[in-house]
Amino acid sequence: MIAALLLATALADTFAIELQQVAALPGEPSHVAAAGITKDEQPILTLENGSAFDAKSPTRRVVVRGGGAIDVVRWMKTKAPVRLRQQWAVSALPSSDGLDDASLRRWLMFQAADVIVDLAPADAHPLDTFQRALANAPHAASHDRETIASRVGRDPIVIAKLLAPKYPGTPAISYIPSIAWASTLRLAEIAKDPSLRAKVEQQTAPWRTGGKDLFGERIQLTSVAGTFVFGDLGAPELLAKGVDAASRVKDGDVYEYGQGWTDDMFMATVVLARGGKVDLAARLLAAYASRLQRPDGVFVHAPNGPVAWGRGNGFAALGLAEALGALGATDPRRAALLDVYRRQMDAARKRQAPDGMWNEVLDEPGSYREESATAMLLTAMARGIRAGWIDRSYGPVVERAWRGVAAHVAEDGTIIDVCTSTGAGPTKRYYLDRAAVTGADDRGGAMALLAALEIDALRHAPAVAAQ
Repeated sequence: MIAALLLATALADTFAIELQQVAALPGEPSHVAAAGITKDEQPILTLENGSAFDAKSPTRRVVVRGGGAIDVVRWMKTKAPVRLRQQWAVSALPSSDGLDDASLRRWLMFQAADVIVDLAPADAHPLDTFQRALANAPHAASHDRETIASRVGRDPIVIAKLLAPKYPGTPAISYIPSIAWASTLRLAEIAKDPSLRAKVEQQTAPWRTGGKDLFGERIQLTSVAGTFVFGDLGAPELLAKGVDAASRVKDGDVYEYGQGWTDDMFMATVVLARGGKVDLAARLLAAYASRLQRPDGVFVHAPNGPVAWGRGNGFAALGLAEALGALGATDPRRAALLDVYRRQMDAARKRQAPDGMWNEVLDEPGSYREESATAMLLTAMARGIRAGWIDRSYGPVVERAWRGVAAHVAEDGTIIDVCTSTGAGPTKRYYLDRAAVTGADDRGGAMALLAALEIDALRHAPAVAAQ
């Protein structure tokens, strides 16, 4: 048994090395990524290019699958006629052993392939098979390619106008509806559409004017976070109740109504920063970062959940952005928080998937590429560029991330691949098993709406030097 495991490990290492060598050859594909992950947590490796969500690229796209795929890619990069290299962008899935059907369908769809070439194990002439497939390929773009190009080609404000009337579908005092409401109010100003503000006022009326209790018998920090929108709605007394609840701290520098997770870093900060108590938020952010940020800049989800959950990193990033936006330039806490933020942004940039998305587990390429984490990290990064917290070299990172988010917003405003709600879990497997939700989703819709407005603001912002 041990000998068999050692042999399997050696073969896997050899395969990964070969992929890296082919990726390093001049030209595309140049990224080793993954289409999924096996039950024993081995990534199912791929070779990918970064143009899957490039709606303006005239290059056609081909995916090659099977044992000869590496040879095909090597040939395309070294010996193929220039005409073929100019006409076709290739991605490869050399082996799908252990890949579940959902992951395979997801990967193929978002590769936006015009042609898929399957190489049989017994195919003695994979290059001939590949070239025949390209020669016989239909001239029209595939349905997947047209769908992705159409989604990515939409202006951010067009996507925002699609999402704002739809989300939240379930009004409640929680951070998710509040993000959607605050973003809708912002869009109402941009679009000069008073009906959008009226929608928010109508949905929040039970609390603003109807006397409905904000929190119920059991206060949770997710609900406390939901009060931040009331500052934009002229209801300071309701925001004050949120600030009071968010200000309560227990031993160990943990929020009274939180869990000690990265979630808290946004849930409390957004209320405190917008409610005039950013000093407390800054102190607690530093304390949380000291416990949860790894030396490489990535955040683990919780002390008892030592995994780099994607949305958990999104919470940390948004909380840092909220605090930095509220702190004065000479505040003594600013430098330390800025360092925490910059280290996280650098770590995120290094871990971005080839298509611009971020993974459900940030440092696990085989986990699915997840919409909410991508939208949240994009938002924090875009704010940082506008404010000068990070330099303009992050601009292409943000633009690629936005194309990924846009590709995951369907034509009817439903959202694709949003990680379901989760608590802290002790193992990576716990996080890898969190389901991907596709459909009308308040969380995913709110985050996409937020990201749409941030990318629009970045595109129209004057250049600011890094500070």
